[in-house]
Amino acid sequence: MSLVLGALLGIGLLLAASPLLWPVLLATGETQRISTGRRHSVRDVLNQAGFSRVPLSVFVAISACTGLAAGAVAEVLLGVLALDAGVVVVGFALPFASVRWRAQSRRRAARTVWPDAVDHLVSAVRSGIALPDSVSTLAHAGPIASRSAFAEFEAAYRATGNFGLSVDSLKQRLADPVADRILETLRMSREVGGSDLTRVLRNLSAYLRDDAAIRAEVAARQSWVMNAAKLGVAAPWVVLLLLASRPEAALAYNTPQGTLLILGGLGVTLVAYRMMLAIGRLPEERRWFS
Repeated sequence: MSLVLGALLGIGLLLAASPLLWPVLLATGETQRISTGRRHSVRDVLNQAGFSRVPLSVFVAISACTGLAAGAVAEVLLGVLALDAGVVVVGFALPFASVRWRAQSRRRAARTVWPDAVDHLVSAVRSGIALPDSVSTLAHAGPIASRSAFAEFEAAYRATGNFGLSVDSLKQRLADPVADRILETLRMSREVGGSDLTRVLRNLSAYLRDDAAIRAEVAARQSWVMNAAKLGVAAPWVVLLLLASRPEAALAYNTPQGTLLILGGLGVTLVAYRMMLAIGRLPEERRWFS
């Protein structure tokens, strides 16, 4: 009876948090916009991780294959249906989690070098180089991770001579809010004109340096708390996998009571993990000019 009550408690907590975790969309048009936004979000994450040439359908197929392979291995080793289903879900989400981690690492690295790129643009503009040529120089002197994108911008501008179209392609390729802000500043300066471009870029460079320093300090203070929380979430499931490797424990977990126990624990884990991420996540800049 206690197992049933615990499972019901976990399911109840999951249902109580479901409006926040998975909000209901009322309008069909809104559903389509959100779906498109999610596709763009996944595409942006792939671009930021350096996989801009990987089609979204191929990435989904790889995730599905990973999930099925992980579920097959879990079935062979454990033979617990509820755990097999959980392993399939984890295996499906693992590629996206890995790509997101790589994208975040590249964004953190780029956040520290974007101010230097802005300073290079200021030097190029002050020396009298045309604005498109100043941007093209970042293909050789800009951040290493983004040089290929600026090289594509240089080739596109030489082929078309259209600065706005080349900037749009570069923004899509970089998928970075800081790059969006820099490129939109350059676009406005080229289209409207004015003599304050260097001052605006210098102010932007100073702001980016201060923001990177503050984020690095806060992340360093929160890292040990986040790691301890992740360990606390993962530890019970490691123990469960070790227990399920024994035949008598596998038989117990294959019963309805064992399935309810696993599902209840999964619900509590999901709610706790999402709450942990929501509390410890630093606010990320949004792409307002995408």
